[in-house]
Amino acid sequence: MKEIDVIIDTEEIAEFFFRELLKRGYVPTEEEMDELADITFEYLLEKCIIDEELDD
Repeated sequence: MKEIDVIIDTEEIAEFFFRELLKRGYVPTEEEMDELADITFEYLLEKCIIDEELDD
């Protein structure tokens, strides 16, 4: 299986969720969006879909 580099940006995740929730009639706060983005990132880590790499 080929390995590829994928950059996951929690700010981009938050923006995506915000747009999708607005389409569905929800108006989340910025704090709620940040929490959802963090939870999504942690989920991807837990499922081993991504690996976290820290910048030096």
